[in-house]
Amino acid sequence: MTVEEWLGEDNQLGTDIWTKKYCCDGESFDEWLSRISGGNREIGEYIRQKKFLFGGRILSNRGLDQKGRKVTYSNCYVVEPPEDNIESIFDCAKKLARTYSYGGGCGVDISGLSPRGARINNAARETSGSVSFMELYSLVTALIGQNGRRGALMISIDCSHPDVEEFIDLKTDLEKVTKANISVRIHEDFMEAVKKNGEYTLHYKREATGEVIERTVNARELFRRIAETNWDYAEPGALFWDRIESWNLLSNTKEFSYAGVNPCAEEPLPAGGSCLLGSINLAEFVQDPFTDHAQFDFEGLKKCVEVSVGALNEVLEEGLPLHPLEEQRESVAQWRQIGLGIMGLADCLIKLGLTYGEEDAVRMCDNIGFAMADSAIAASALLARDKGAFPACHTEEIMSTPYFLANTTEKTRELVRKYGLRNSQLLTIAPTGTLSTMLGISGGIEPVYANYYERKTESLHGTDVYYKVYTRIVESYMKQHGLKSDTDLPDCFVTAMTLGYRQRINMQAVWQTHIDASISSTVNVPNRFTVEETEKLYLYAFEKGLKGITIFRDGCKRIGILNTSEKKETKKVVAGEGLKRGDILLVTDDVVGKKRKLTTGCGSLHCIALFDPHTGALLETYLSKGSTGGCNNFMVGLSRMISISARGGIDIETIVDQLNSSGSCPSYTARRVTRKDTSKGACCPMAVGNALMDMYNEMQEELAEKSGEKAEKAGRKAEKAPEPKAVSTEEETDRMFCPECGEPLVFEEGCNICKSCGWSKCH
Repeated sequence: MTVEEWLGEDNQLGTDIWTKKYCCDGESFDEWLSRISGGNREIGEYIRQKKFLFGGRILSNRGLDQKGRKVTYSNCYVVEPPEDNIESIFDCAKKLARTYSYGGGCGVDISGLSPRGARINNAARETSGSVSFMELYSLVTALIGQNGRRGALMISIDCSHPDVEEFIDLKTDLEKVTKANISVRIHEDFMEAVKKNGEYTLHYKREATGEVIERTVNARELFRRIAETNWDYAEPGALFWDRIESWNLLSNTKEFSYAGVNPCAEEPLPAGGSCLLGSINLAEFVQDPFTDHAQFDFEGLKKCVEVSVGALNEVLEEGLPLHPLEEQRESVAQWRQIGLGIMGLADCLIKLGLTYGEEDAVRMCDNIGFAMADSAIAASALLARDKGAFPACHTEEIMSTPYFLANTTEKTRELVRKYGLRNSQLLTIAPTGTLSTMLGISGGIEPVYANYYERKTESLHGTDVYYKVYTRIVESYMKQHGLKSDTDLPDCFVTAMTLGYRQRINMQAVWQTHIDASISSTVNVPNRFTVEETEKLYLYAFEKGLKGITIFRDGCKRIGILNTSEKKETKKVVAGEGLKRGDILLVTDDVVGKKRKLTTGCGSLHCIALFDPHTGALLETYLSKGSTGGCNNFMVGLSRMISISARGGIDIETIVDQLNSSGSCPSYTARRVTRKDTSKGACCPMAVGNALMDMYNEMQEELAEKSGEKAEKAGRKAEKAPEPKAVSTEEETDRMFCPECGEPLVFEEGCNICKSCGWSKCH
């Protein structure tokens, strides 16, 4: 079988993702399948049928240690929380760096660090507080590359910590802690105080000095602060910590405790803990899809769960010596967590004719979730029979947990009573953005984000033309039923933006009933969603038993940091209107010049830009290094390419998009953190792009003042789009853009995902 046959001859995007992210050294599909299945024919067949896929680290890394590469099969880790001393704080940074270098993301909780103002016995006299060290961990995340991608980090703090308000407000500064997600651990006593509009005590005792720092706040005001910041910045997320600790297989095991959560919060883990991921594609278990007699194959699902649990345990065993740190190897050997999840739920429901969020869909998910949990626990018990239970397994304690009692049949309980369990944690729902995009299905438990996406092309003269590209489930349905327009789709084709938040949370809640770990998920809400509605959403999520919640409001301020390009104007001013392909515009002497001095990681650069005096279009750029700048030859080459692009009819927005996709420079990042004097950007090309856009906007303003018209009227009108008919698009000022292809990103499963090229921040 070829990869084209596996994914579909028309699925070029999926093939590109497989080739770029998972294929190693030009191996064939069959060679890849043999490598990542480890010789397990059953799991290999499920992968071939697209019913199961391992997590991304396994798909790309399994077996590569045989070639001498330092890799891990785990997507995520939780490092031991730093103790309240400088040595432990920097030891934590070292552990993060080492884990990132192997390709793993990390979570760290800072609740154990002293709050701002606590007395310390050194020259500073009092500490700068727990929040101050977040920038250190963010910097480490930025500096350590993982095959060209940045690390992933989650930082959490307890809601009772005296620094919690500073923690909440931190990310409202879009220049701070840019390389970490943040979440607040919220407890039941706090939520009860919120409901009663009561007082809540923030408390910390410093063991080294015995000092107690304590103050009282109004719980409802603090809760509103969390909701308001999340409404405007999509952070901090909420971790309902008591639910996390009470709804799992180890809630009665005294020697066990969670130390934190991984970057996308679907995996609560102990100190040093990690998790291996895999997902079952529920859409492939629907028989006779899109018909009145469609039904779900429960027996097929149960068998797939059994085989998948076995396969993940094989990977766990094989990967034990590959973890970056000794504490990780010890923790994994002790607790043996795996994370089997799902993807394609929304597609599955559509194939069954069920509407996401409605009662019949919730009941179906309840049945599927129970079948998965019961089958996974039974499979782990049978593995314990053959290979032994996990070392810290106390069977009676496990069997008395509320989670176990709610998710097992008597037959499964008997197996566990006899043999114990091979794994202390079994089920999770992790981000599957890249995997689901590769297969052309919906991700995780998320609803379909949109029935179609707008793909942009550019005409010869730089005019943006937008086309409808239907998602595969929509395209399949329309073809099968002969539909010409998405307006004729049945009611079951709901999308993330059309769902009420209660429907969305109801779905997550029913799945959380059957998931012993947690769920990475995002409630997407429209721009008009209010802070008051956000508060109600949080309260409803708490009441429904969720372990965590994240919202993303369309057009929120977080886009300012997620964007990989400057905000774009709808109208574009392009040099050389009417040029034929290959023509280059000559530059006359009446140009208008502007100059900027840039401070970068290596020193300084001088950027000169020449603009058309009549339209303000960019024509030419000259770059030169200062006395301590970077490579002058590189600067000359870059300026020549910018100039030839501009004079060849490429608009400045597209040029800047490309410059902003250059990535992060370690020296630039280090100087930005230590000296805080760098120009806007994360590397020299990005700084140049920002400067060019700044000068361009200044030029447009000057021309508008001269003509007495608004700046946007300086651009020529867009040409009519050729067939297929172009569709209207929202202002791109409220969009996030992919660093690889420049197309708009969506925020799903707690992660930024590109539906055009498959890029995912969480990959």
